Amino acid sequence: MGTDINKTVFDEATKLKLHIFGECFEEWFPVFLHSPWFKKLYIFDFFAGSGKDLENNAGSPLVLLDKAKGIERKYCINAKKEIKFLFNEGEEDKSKELKQNVANYIEECKRENDCDDCIFQYKVENYNFQEIFSDSSLTKIFQNKEFGKFILLDQYGFSQIDEKIFKQLISYPKTDFIFFISSSFISRFREHPNTTKYIDTTKIKFDEIRPNEIHRAVAKYFRDLIPKEIEYYLHHFSIRKEEKKGNYYGLIFGTGHTLGMEKFLKVCWHHDAFSGEANYNIDNNFEKGTLFFHSESNVKKDIVSKEIKRLILSGEISDNISGFKYAMLNGCEPKLFTDVVHELVKEKLIERFGEVNNHSSSIHKAKVYHIKKLNNDT
Repeated sequence: MGTDINKTVFDEATKLKLHIFGECFEEWFPVFLHSPWFKKLYIFDFFAGSGKDLENNAGSPLVLLDKAKGIERKYCINAKKEIKFLFNEGEEDKSKELKQNVANYIEECKRENDCDDCIFQYKVENYNFQEIFSDSSLTKIFQNKEFGKFILLDQYGFSQIDEKIFKQLISYPKTDFIFFISSSFISRFREHPNTTKYIDTTKIKFDEIRPNEIHRAVAKYFRDLIPKEIEYYLHHFSIRKEEKKGNYYGLIFGTGHTLGMEKFLKVCWHHDAFSGEANYNIDNNFEKGTLFFHSESNVKKDIVSKEIKRLILSGEISDNISGFKYAMLNGCEPKLFTDVVHELVKEKLIERFGEVNNHSSSIHKAKVYHIKKLNNDT
């Protein structure tokens, strides 16, 4: 068992993790709330902790409730569907604290806003994760296509999200998830039986990667578990604790919907303008203030842009939707594809036909247009 972060003050890495959790959920919630396709929304926090640290900074359960409420209660006031939260904490003492902290949050909100009741329904449970996650009543919810589900898995270490759990998560319809994992520990103890029974470390080439790329490699391990025949999106964000620079942790987000990935990539690129995947310089790009820094230079974007250009000119990408998806599958926002297309049009290398909207880089709003290479041979 690692350090109990609820018995201390959240460090900066933990605060960043919680901030990304909150931003991710803040992007997710209104989309599912306002969609007519979902009868109910379920939000699960399976490793919820006690809800606060020693200085009363909000943990994940209170962050989720606050984001669901919205600024000036803009979401909960107008909600027209059932919204249910399940907070689970495996340690009994922390679960009791959590129950009190959540109840206090709800009561304070009702008092401040002169409300008789709260629209949110919630339960605080005290179960082992494997036990509650496999509960038949929850499985029915996970499998229901009429329910929108957001699953937060802020596990300690790496032992809870194994291949079996991961494949269950990606099989559930209308379900987005985000989980935390201690990637450095997997690398450090790669040959230990307590690691290999959860993670097949032979599939990760630890000796060929730099320490600061450990989480990227762990995310690839999970990405490779996705069956080739299904369209599914996975992205990651690496976190380094500054006081322990050899320790790399991270988040992995999964969704079966392009809009979900578009939203998460927006959050990641907001926090990392170089690579969209770390709170440190993962690719050793030149920093601001150094001789070779250029504000428009981004190695990752350059690499993906060049490949998109090649695929367009070879005819392998022939429409904008395919291009948007390619950019997102490679960890970039769909706007990158639009930028490449504009460059190729300007150079008179391609033409577009169909419903072209020069300003639309959002895949769920874009109309399909097709791309044709121009023959400029002389």
